[in-house]
Amino acid sequence: MRTSQFPLSTVKETPADAEIASHQLMIRAGLIRKLAAGLYTWLPLGLRVLRKVEKIVREEMEKAGALELLMPALQPAELWQETGRWQQYGPELARLKDRHERDFCLGPTHEEIITDFARNELRSYKQLPITYYQIQTKFRDEIRPRFGVMRSREFIMKDAYSFHADQESLTETYQLMHQAYSNIFNRLGLKFRAVVADSGSIGGAVSHEFHVLADSGEDAIAFSTGSEYAANVESATALFKEQILVPAHEKFAKVATPTQKTIAEVSEFLNVPVSKVLKTIAIVRIQRDDEGNENEVFYNLFLRGDHELNEIKTRKIIGDFRFATEEEIIANHGCVPGFIGPVLDANYPCLFDLSVKYLSDFVCGANQEGFHLRGCNWASDEHTKVFYQKALAKQSFYDLRNVVEGDLSPDGQGTLTLARGIEVGHIFQLGTKYSASMNAAIINEAGKNQIMIMGCYGIGISRVVAAAIEQNHDEHGLLWSNSLAPFQVVICPMNMHKSERLKEATEQLYQDLLAAGVDVLLDDRKVRAGFMFSDMELIGIPHRLVISDKGLDAQTIEYRARTDSESVDLPLAGIVDFIKTKLV
Repeated sequence: MRTSQFPLSTVKETPADAEIASHQLMIRAGLIRKLAAGLYTWLPLGLRVLRKVEKIVREEMEKAGALELLMPALQPAELWQETGRWQQYGPELARLKDRHERDFCLGPTHEEIITDFARNELRSYKQLPITYYQIQTKFRDEIRPRFGVMRSREFIMKDAYSFHADQESLTETYQLMHQAYSNIFNRLGLKFRAVVADSGSIGGAVSHEFHVLADSGEDAIAFSTGSEYAANVESATALFKEQILVPAHEKFAKVATPTQKTIAEVSEFLNVPVSKVLKTIAIVRIQRDDEGNENEVFYNLFLRGDHELNEIKTRKIIGDFRFATEEEIIANHGCVPGFIGPVLDANYPCLFDLSVKYLSDFVCGANQEGFHLRGCNWASDEHTKVFYQKALAKQSFYDLRNVVEGDLSPDGQGTLTLARGIEVGHIFQLGTKYSASMNAAIINEAGKNQIMIMGCYGIGISRVVAAAIEQNHDEHGLLWSNSLAPFQVVICPMNMHKSERLKEATEQLYQDLLAAGVDVLLDDRKVRAGFMFSDMELIGIPHRLVISDKGLDAQTIEYRARTDSESVDLPLAGIVDFIKTKLV
């Protein structure tokens, strides 16, 4: 391709609303343009990158035996009502009515559609297992679209769905897809981790997320220093070294803390470590009956001051909840937030994180405004001793917190390290969540009707592009891998319009590279060398060849990789073979 036929749309200024590097650089390099909040047009340069992601995804999905189809983006409400998600999904589901006042939505995902397809097309266990996939535009009405295509309302996704007669078959396909995803991200040249994850609104018992490692990632992931264990922080099991209750070293006392409400303020004021301050979190559990009526129960949760509550883990233990209001805290503790702590005769449930089980000489709220208790010990002082014994009797100790750096790895090998990641893929073992509610069944080997077991597997195609940029860029622009770059090589002739022999040599080199199967861009613009080089660094072409009259005299060509700091002169005669070795 020539720049005279493929105009570049680079811009110098960084858009004011672009907060992260990928958003800034995708605009500046001419990959995308904003239409409205969360809606983007992909320009020719960006579309080339997008199509390269799709190509690799298709190749690996087909190697895994998946069959490509294409389902409608517009989906009838009736199918979503069968699974209950029409009511449950919330405002992210873009709903609309057609001219006949029938309800539809723009598909954010396709579990209902593929299940309806399967129940009409699959009849016998002999047709299973089978996996279908598509690459298609999805729509989610994000409350706050941001970060360019990283969190947009319209995006391109690869979603696959598998159908099985038994759990063993699902497990085999799940492992096959796990390997296919690893192959995809390796081929894309990305540093990534597959982590144990929560299934969220999609559902299912087992799921893994695939994260591209990047400092700007929204998700925190934990992985072991001694094994392959990795998990989203929301799902990682928090372990602690087994301990024993130790005798008190500090005298129990009630101390004034006039304005100290936060953990940090109390820790500094009383000169005790944050880990020795007991954090009390008041919540209200929400229970709903079959008619949808709500019953609310006040709870206290207790964690170490240096730990954070993991809401997902907690919801798995007690169900849905919200944080208590100031009025509810006053009614149950007799004081304002910031001073609450254990209540000996509490008539509401209390849950303890495992890490507080062996705390000693700790500080907690006194349930009186302006006061805390210090020198608290589960084994000695009467204020907390009875409270602790009740908790032990009720087995009220759970894993309630997020893991932290240095925690023991749940698999017993090494300790945990934390990193930031961008989720680009997610695979689920769905089980019968959708097939049961939609009666998607086959005739099994015994001749009986049997509900199919399902798996689903998604990759954010457009998000992969942004994630790759977050992981690979510098102060000059993009740093594409060979497999992702819109063009692998750029030829930059110096003043070609002034030299006929240079024009002929450039054209010959261009044709030779094309014949060798190289994805090459010829910059035939009449622009200064500095401007040309700056553009090519911005759009991130991995390999640059500079051809000039001086080089022709010496029968050399100047080569520079995008990640190199210096150029080198190479023999012109062997340059095509050299480039081919660089693209392997």
